[in-house]
Amino acid sequence: MITFTLCLLALIIGYFTYGKLVERIFKPDNRQTPALVHPDGVDYMVLPTWKIFMIQFLNIAGVGPIFGAIMGAMFGTASYLWIVLGSIFAGAVHDYFSGMLSLRNDGESLPEIVGRYLGKSTKQIMRAFTVILMMLVGAVFVASPAGLLAKLTPESLNVTFWIIVIFVYYILATLLPIDKIIGKVYPLFAIALIFMALGLLTMLYVNAPELPELWDTLENTHPHAETTPIFPMMFITIACGAISGFHATQSPLMARCMRSERHGRPIFYGAMITEGIVALIWATVATYFFHENGMGISDASVVVFDISKEWLGTVGSILAILGVVAAPITSGDTAFRSARLIVADFLNFEQKSMKSRLYICVPMFFLASGLLLYSLRDADGFQVIWRYFAWANQTLAVFTLWTITVWLVQEKKGYSFLVTFLPALFMTTVCATYICIAPEGFGIGKNLIPILSPVFLIIAALWFYFWYTRHKAHS
Repeated sequence: MITFTLCLLALIIGYFTYGKLVERIFKPDNRQTPALVHPDGVDYMVLPTWKIFMIQFLNIAGVGPIFGAIMGAMFGTASYLWIVLGSIFAGAVHDYFSGMLSLRNDGESLPEIVGRYLGKSTKQIMRAFTVILMMLVGAVFVASPAGLLAKLTPESLNVTFWIIVIFVYYILATLLPIDKIIGKVYPLFAIALIFMALGLLTMLYVNAPELPELWDTLENTHPHAETTPIFPMMFITIACGAISGFHATQSPLMARCMRSERHGRPIFYGAMITEGIVALIWATVATYFFHENGMGISDASVVVFDISKEWLGTVGSILAILGVVAAPITSGDTAFRSARLIVADFLNFEQKSMKSRLYICVPMFFLASGLLLYSLRDADGFQVIWRYFAWANQTLAVFTLWTITVWLVQEKKGYSFLVTFLPALFMTTVCATYICIAPEGFGIGKNLIPILSPVFLIIAALWFYFWYTRHKAHS
């Protein structure tokens, strides 16, 4: 528990120290925000700051900081380090700058921002890549909450019933103005999610379970350690609990609702740190569960259900599980909403009329339903969709971090570009190595990791060096 306490304090201190440094680098000012300049009553509208924080937190807190953290805990205490260091120095920095760049550019979607700094060709790739990721999110973030709800309700309300209910909700939340459903139900979802986190946090200290500490060992404890090395597998598995490209697709939604740039640190950086705390709690709880029950359990929903029931009682477990259910649902609905806005930006479709929104949403939900059916055909279908989502998610973070790095250089902010350059370099190496060795990638085997990783690191560093020297020469 000493390691858990130190990690929890590090996340909180990181918000007030490193978060402040990042804010000083960006330099928010008093210019008018997109919500004040382009109010449309649908996507651009001023919301209270506390509500924006809640929506942003729920948008980004999908299954990653819960299911991802549980699966990440199988790797051992190294998962604690990545959650803390990743959240402070990579994830929160990524979320803050992506949100603030959207705020500075009329609430632009992520592909438009990437294209602005990395070129038109990259923008076209990112448009397609991002929309596909949003469809994967929508498919992945239906099955897990539906399964948990089915466990809490009578047998007649089975998984299929809850999938239909959640999918109908996604359609309504995507089509209707942001204040009609999302703005009203999210505070209730947030209460459930916060209760879950605080309840488990309290019980961790009440039970004070014997857990391995960082200084005991950093050994890979995964049941398939021989084929699942910590690098790069753990950094892809934990995903949203440390850094996530999906977050950068959600930040523009909130950038279109902010009254002031000065609210950016609590909304963007703060929401990611809060998500890191949730991930840390679940990683610790899962570590206890695995030590008590063995490491052979691979279904994260079993851990969620059993721990909630054992530690929080019947009523408390229902509230806690509803918090876990709320996390993916509130990411899935805004994933579809983000996809609609990205396509609208690309096609230059106004989104004030329902007809224009339907033109985009009908084919989008048709594609999403196909992915959903594929993911539900058997256990392997879901696992394949999840792995592709996880890799695409982190790869999107790579593009976003390089975009921010280029912007920092162009803004002549000295060596401050290092705050995103170093995470960009690391995540580029992680994603490139993963796709080479993973079964869903090229599957060339983990024995080449010591060779591939340095090669990818050097290539990425040289690419940036040559761009940087050319940019300096031109300017």
